[in-house]
Amino acid sequence: MITKTILVVDDDKRLRELVKAYLTQEGFRVLTAADGQEALYVARYERPDLVILDLMMPVLDGYGFMRAYKKERETPIILLTAKVDESDKVLGLELGADDYVTKPFSLRELTARVRAVLRRTGRESSMADILRGADVVLDRERRIVTVCGRRVDLTPSEFELLAALIGSPGRAFSRLDLLERLQGTAFEGYERTVDVHVRNLRLKIEPDPANPRYIETVFGVGYRFAEPITETGQTDD
Repeated sequence: MITKTILVVDDDKRLRELVKAYLTQEGFRVLTAADGQEALYVARYERPDLVILDLMMPVLDGYGFMRAYKKERETPIILLTAKVDESDKVLGLELGADDYVTKPFSLRELTARVRAVLRRTGRESSMADILRGADVVLDRERRIVTVCGRRVDLTPSEFELLAALIGSPGRAFSRLDLLERLQGTAFEGYERTVDVHVRNLRLKIEPDPANPRYIETVFGVGYRFAEPITETGQTDD
């Protein structure tokens, strides 16, 4: 089952961290942004399955985000609003929001709303077998990988290795971790096998294999898939 990606957008750092921690514990992959402008960048890059969106934010508020992003993708949105005026909620729904939660709210309730919206929009039941990272797209069901829209042919071991890495960007996998993911394919029982697969994988997907952009070496540990970088130069944490 592929982890669903949730983008949490709120200018309250403490709230972002609380929601991220709770949803991560519930099995979601969670990205964050501090305002609507940063959220647009992250959403266009990562294509989340659902956005949890505060309405009142600096730079670009929730309304502005929805007006811009809904022209590009039909991603489900749950609004976070401290406002009690019904007209504000109605405007959000008219702009394309799927649900709203009024602050303060229960993290348990928010998670239930997330699951309900994903089910209603057909995104939880299907658990789309598409993994994306930077310019790399991996389609599990069709066993296809593309880089910048160009199809790349991988061996079964290379495919499974890339799926493990791209499915958890930023996570440092040991060679042993990755070997366990390769069981059932062209598996060999020693850790240096991973180095060979990674080298071949880089030759196929990296613009410059000598200076990898996607698959990073974690010295003394193993490998990781690079995390997305925001416009401020920070990762989504």
